[in-house]
Amino acid sequence: MKNINKDTLVHSIVEKTELSKKDVEAVLESFIDEVTAELSKGNKVTLTGFGTFKVSKRAAREGINPQTKAKITIPAMTVPKFTAGKTLKEAVK
Repeated sequence: MKNINKDTLVHSIVEKTELSKKDVEAVLESFIDEVTAELSKGNKVTLTGFGTFKVSKRAAREGINPQTKAKITIPAMTVPKFTAGKTLKEAVK
C-alpha cells in the first residue's frame, strides 16, 4: 500500500487534466480552505457519490494516562468526520 501525499495527488491530476501544476495546486488549496470554512461554521459538505464531511460533537469522558496510569478527564470537543459515499465504497471493495 502506497501513501499518497498532496504533492503526488497534484502530480496525478496534472497528468490526467493537462492543467498546469500551479492551477491544480490552487484548486486543491481552495477546496481544502472551503471545506474547512464550512465545517468550522457547523455546516455539512456533501460530494454526491464520494462522501460527506461533517462535524461531530464528542462528549467529555474519562481516560487513563498510559505512562502513569492516572485517570484524566478528556474534555468535550467538536471533531471533523468523513463518511464515504456509495460510489467510493463500491470502488474500494
